[in-house]
Amino acid sequence: MRLPLSLKAAVERMSAMDGTSMNQFLVVAAAEKIAAMEAERFFAERRARSNHEAFLRILNREGGEPPRPDDVIDDELREILNRTQ
Repeated sequence: MRLPLSLKAAVERMSAMDGTSMNQFLVVAAAEKIAAMEAERFFAERRARSNHEAFLRILNREGGEPPRPDDVIDDELREILNRTQ
């Protein structure tokens, strides 16, 4: 694989800090990138199948255990939930 000199120098530096060869460093970097892209695709597919009405119905249902004292919704999440209603 050919890399631009600046990128090769960075990979050499980072792999040395990591205690691995350049090849092993690039293999791990590629695996991490692939895993991140697959996770993004997985969650996008799950989101496309989601039912927001059912989610809110379950979230707001009566019964069950009362929330714990430390179980709170912060302001940012409250705004997001309010926008979906």
